[in-house]
Amino acid sequence: MPQPKYRKIAVIGYRSVGKSSLTIQFVEGQFVDSYDPTIENTFNKMVSVNGQDFNLQLVDTAGQDEYSIFPQSHSFDIHGYVLVYSVTSMKSFEVVQVLHDKLLDMVGKIQVPTVLVGNKKDLHMERVIKPEEGKKLADSWGAAFMESSAKENETAVEVFKRIILEMEKADGNAPSEEKKCAVM
Repeated sequence: MPQPKYRKIAVIGYRSVGKSSLTIQFVEGQFVDSYDPTIENTFNKMVSVNGQDFNLQLVDTAGQDEYSIFPQSHSFDIHGYVLVYSVTSMKSFEVVQVLHDKLLDMVGKIQVPTVLVGNKKDLHMERVIKPEEGKKLADSWGAAFMESSAKENETAVEVFKRIILEMEKADGNAPSEEKKCAVM
């Protein structure tokens, strides 16, 4: 059995986009609707993807706005980022773009393993951001894109599985069934 890989993931976004709901749904399998604005919480969860166990540490960050100083701690020792906006909030979509820029500045790389998540897709009547817009933004970053609803456990799990795959890809462990051998 291969050792579990330790991975630290930061969940970042504007206030009230569902970062905590998404994280708690994934970790505990329950939807928390009313939740105190997060200071910052860390959750741990073991998960298996493609036969590899991952010991995840999820940093559920406090909501940020375009003026927040990007905390140094969110770039240190983090393997991947889940950037969340709400499909019902244009403001959160704008803020997530600013946060991504700040993130790259802080990390000093052009690309980091990232999944852009349009949350609250169950609120059809209030939607203001189309899936295509989210996809286009993610493509411009070279990031993965998903829409989710923290109410639905399935999409919460998919989001975190996807960021694991993105981190693995960045590590050169592209998900392929056959093991390839490269001669350097």
